[in-house]
Amino acid sequence: MNPHPLTPFGLPSDNGGKDLGLFLPVANGGWILSKNKPELDGSYAYNRQCALLAEQAGMDFIMSMSKFRGYGGETRHWDSSLDPIVLMAALSEVTKKTRIVTTLHTLLQNPAVAAKMLATLQQVSGGRAGLNVVTGSYKGEFAQMGAWPEDVNHDQRYDLAYEWVRAVKALWSDESVTMHGDYVTLDDCESWPKPESRPFLVCAGSSEIGMRLTSEEMDAIFLSGGTGAELAKNSDRAKAIAAEYGRNIRTYSMMTLVIGESDDAAKATAQHYADGLDEGALAGMMRAYGFLDAEIGKENDFTRKARSSFMSAQIVGSARSVTDQVGDLLEASGTDGLMLIFDDYIKSLPIFGAEILPALRARFPDKVAAAVEG
Repeated sequence: MNPHPLTPFGLPSDNGGKDLGLFLPVANGGWILSKNKPELDGSYAYNRQCALLAEQAGMDFIMSMSKFRGYGGETRHWDSSLDPIVLMAALSEVTKKTRIVTTLHTLLQNPAVAAKMLATLQQVSGGRAGLNVVTGSYKGEFAQMGAWPEDVNHDQRYDLAYEWVRAVKALWSDESVTMHGDYVTLDDCESWPKPESRPFLVCAGSSEIGMRLTSEEMDAIFLSGGTGAELAKNSDRAKAIAAEYGRNIRTYSMMTLVIGESDDAAKATAQHYADGLDEGALAGMMRAYGFLDAEIGKENDFTRKARSSFMSAQIVGSARSVTDQVGDLLEASGTDGLMLIFDDYIKSLPIFGAEILPALRARFPDKVAAAVEG
């Protein structure tokens, strides 16, 4: 049990509730590797509509990924994607309440440039900005632009990220910053304007060093795991590490929801997606993940999961069933929230806002709000 309070950010988790956010579909195809999935072009117009629907539903944050090379295949999956900084600045102008979380790669962006980008986004959004810090990527994605450091291994990328995050934080708060690290060099570096309040920081981390970076420096961590037991174990570990540093951290996971008129209808939809698996896109994803060509096409744990066509864990069923399953997952895992994906965002977000989210808010009330109401 972590005895330390969470840093408040105006989120339900500040007072014991659950944060429910939306992973925006900023690349074509969304998170389903299938020729049978709903049309999703990843355009600004589509994402603008998603952001507005998320805010109308009462979701707590929207987040964009950063992607520079897709997986190809018949559907050309993720071959087209939007820039996350420009996108989220635009979406901060059309929303008023939901937190705006963008993404930057520590290998690509100088921390002084990143600090100014986020300070600007914090101003544009009226204090709602957040940053998802990505410490690594897939070699082909960055090597294509000459940005892959061959001499920096997995653990060293986290060492780089430690310096990068601390540099960004210092630039947000100090008059000037001088830092001579192994990876970051700043000499009497100034960055203005300062954000009036620090942006919300989040990172995904499953390795020990990744969990340590995130638990020490961030406000939330995206955990691996698709079951309540797996997530509970990882959540407890992240919070225990944070306690070592005298702080606490929010723990989130990611989940795709397929909502149907009935459980059978939703399961039939999910099977329809699996039946249309884009084998070429799956092969492209496996290459990006580091599988050798000789391994691609062979059955293993990765391909068995991937053959569902879903790129994340998923919950499938009627609105009532999905409500119960999501609630049970949050209960069993003890995590502080979920970032949600939908197979059909435009169709499903209004259902989520009208039928699912209110029930989840009632099951996991904000303790301060509940006390006031009582």
